[in-house]
Amino acid sequence: MVDRVSPPRPENVFILVPAYNAGATVEKVFDRIPAEARERVKRFVAVDDGSQDDTAEALHRVRRKFPNLTVLTHATNRGYGEAEKTLLRFALENGVDVGILLHSDGQYSPEKIPELLRPFDRGEADLVQGSRMLGGGALRGGMPLYKFLANKTLTALENWAFGMNLAEYHSGYMLYSGKALKTIPFEKLSNSFDFDLEMLVLARVKGLRIAEVAIPTIYAGEKSHLNPVRYGFDVLSVVRDYKRGRYHSM
Repeated sequence: MVDRVSPPRPENVFILVPAYNAGATVEKVFDRIPAEARERVKRFVAVDDGSQDDTAEALHRVRRKFPNLTVLTHATNRGYGEAEKTLLRFALENGVDVGILLHSDGQYSPEKIPELLRPFDRGEADLVQGSRMLGGGALRGGMPLYKFLANKTLTALENWAFGMNLAEYHSGYMLYSGKALKTIPFEKLSNSFDFDLEMLVLARVKGLRIAEVAIPTIYAGEKSHLNPVRYGFDVLSVVRDYKRGRYHSM
C-alpha cells in the first residue's frame, strides 16, 4: 500500500486589495481579517487607484497595524482591471504562491479566507472563486432581486458558452496560485470589471483547475462603482469573443 503524500501548503500567501475611494471602509476590512489568516499572510498589498477621498490616509493608518503592508499608488484612476493587474504583477514579481483579491468596500467577507485557502492546501485548485450563489444565501444576504436574476441568467449563458458548470461568474472574490498567474496572460485582459470573468475563461482555456467556495452575500449600503448595464454588455462581449476563438489564441 502506497501512502498518500499531502501536497506542500502554500507559504507565500499575499492579500491584495484594490482601493478606490475606500477611505470609509478599508480599515474595517483589514480589521475583519481573522487571526488564522493573518498568521499565514506573508505580505499585504494595496493599490490606491487614484482615489479622491482619504483612502491614502486610511491605508497609512492600516500600516501601523499591518507593518507588512505595501501600498502602491496610481496617480489617476485606471479602472478596476488595471488596479488588479498592478497587484497581480507585484505579487508575481515577489514569488507569490497564492494571491487573494480582497475588495476594500467590505462586500466580500475576510472571515472566509481560511476556507478559501483550503482547496490550495489540498492541492486541488489553481484558481478559487468565492461564490455568493452557492448555498442559496444570495437573496437572504440582501442581493437585490434584479441583480440575482441577472446573475442567474448570465451564468446560464456563460456555462453554455464555456462548457463549465459554475454557480456564478460575477464574484470578485478571486484567489490565484502562482502557477495560474504565470499561465494566464492577464496583462492582455480588460481594464474594467469584466477582468475577473476573463481570468476564469482563460483558466478554462489553459486547463487550470477551478474551485468554488460558498461565501456570504453582504449588502450594507456600500457604494458600487460598477455600471450594471455596461457590465452586462461587457459580459456578452466576452462570450462572443470566446466563441470566435480570441481567448484560445492567447
